[in-house]
Amino acid sequence: MTDTYKHKGLRKNLVEEIRAKGIIDEKVLSAIEKIPRHLFLDSSFLKYAYQDKPFPIGDGQTISQPYTIAFQTQLLQLEKGYKVLEIGTGSGYQACVLIEMGAKVFSVERVRNLYQKTKLFLPSIGYHPKLFYGDGYKGLPAYAPFDRIIVTAGAPYIPDDLVKQLKPSGILVIPVGMGDIQEMTTITKISETNIIKKQWGSFRFVPLLEDKKH
Repeated sequence: MTDTYKHKGLRKNLVEEIRAKGIIDEKVLSAIEKIPRHLFLDSSFLKYAYQDKPFPIGDGQTISQPYTIAFQTQLLQLEKGYKVLEIGTGSGYQACVLIEMGAKVFSVERVRNLYQKTKLFLPSIGYHPKLFYGDGYKGLPAYAPFDRIIVTAGAPYIPDDLVKQLKPSGILVIPVGMGDIQEMTTITKISETNIIKKQWGSFRFVPLLEDKKH
């Protein structure tokens, strides 16, 4: 597991590519420039690691396109020290972006194989989010409330449990939609009875799995 000057150069190019697509949060761009994305992919995909594309990571899941990760992360309006709940750990790449930005990350994965793999992998490259195996629709009530919540899979609806687990003034970023295409949505919780919902365009995610675990 090496990170060479060539990889760093490719990351710099990737950052410039997503900056040109409209990502303006320098903290997000800096995090993406630091994280060796090639280590998260199967070795047969190494030459594609710094293209702005999603790739399969097994178990029917993907590592999202870097632009999509940057777009979602920018919507979080993160500050250092924020407590962030991530629904859908996947490869762990998004969790690492949040950690690089100074967040305290709690992440839930519903596919057991991925959970076990990522739990071993992330510490080996120096990242230590708190990882949980469970149903993302339920969140992590025992660790709530959270400053921010990010959902990294397409949800057919906005789970009430996640909104409840947000602090007042907290933001939930979630792709919402029934089909292959979802609308990126933010829920800003003004108070327990008042939320502001905004949509930010169409994206494509694997579905957020519900009920029984793999």
